[in-house]
Amino acid sequence: MTLLVALYTLASLAHFIHNAEFIAFYPGVPVWMTRESVYLAWLGVAGVGLLGLSAARLQWPRIAAALLLVYGALGVDGLLHYTLALCSEHTLAMNITIWAEVTLGLALACASAIRMWRLGAWRSGVPIDRRAPWAS
Repeated sequence: MTLLVALYTLASLAHFIHNAEFIAFYPGVPVWMTRESVYLAWLGVAGVGLLGLSAARLQWPRIAAALLLVYGALGVDGLLHYTLALCSEHTLAMNITIWAEVTLGLALACASAIRMWRLGAWRSGVPIDRRAPWAS
């Protein structure tokens, strides 16, 4: 799962950098959204991932898996671009960065949900596996 966290983080960063640097070209973006606010938003999203990795290092696998699930799920917010303008109104680069972030975010969220299930977070009984979330 380490590779998945790294790939999602890179996809998310690429999408947010593209948003920030080409914000004037994104269709339908609210006027209050600035380059700086986009970078601050990414720091908030990345902070959730950092908390998840920190929890894993502290041997809190259930909390780590839950935080990484949330971190991955935050990638789905890229689809909000399509509530502002049609897919065809975005450039190819915009669509690629949006879909890379969404796809890898969903993959991370699903992998984290499976990890939580294996740890017994959603059922009673003895957990199957206590390894760190990225160890599988």
